[in-house]
Amino acid sequence: MTELAAANPTERAQALIQLTGRLTELLDQETELFDAHMPHKAVEFQAEKTKLATLYRTETKLASKDRSRLSGVDPELKAKLKTSTRAFEDALARNGAAVEALKVLTEGLVKAIADEAARQQQTQVGYGPGVKAGGVSALAYNQTV
Repeated sequence: MTELAAANPTERAQALIQLTGRLTELLDQETELFDAHMPHKAVEFQAEKTKLATLYRTETKLASKDRSRLSGVDPELKAKLKTSTRAFEDALARNGAAVEALKVLTEGLVKAIADEAARQQQTQVGYGPGVKAGGVSALAYNQTV
């Protein structure tokens, strides 16, 4: 499916409203999971979201190139389409903020883990308890003549 199945601009607008509504629902659901620190659960609907997002991009691109695809649509229906588009854009912005927050959190955790691992691997130079010699054991050699 690369385009919406619509026989006329009214059907296309109705299908776009439905498509945009479903995408908004999926984004809101994903954002809730991100906010709850459960992004792994969003995998369940990624295929659907990707498919619908691709269809949405295709339709909006075609509509911007060919105005006749939505021409003559009833003003009330056109207003519903604009409202659903605004709701989708708002959901997209919230989702983007949640993704950015997860990214910052994840990067902070990875850095903290890497810093701790590096700290634990540092070798201490000298003599005494707790001193490591870079993985080499100390060797004592006593020669008597």
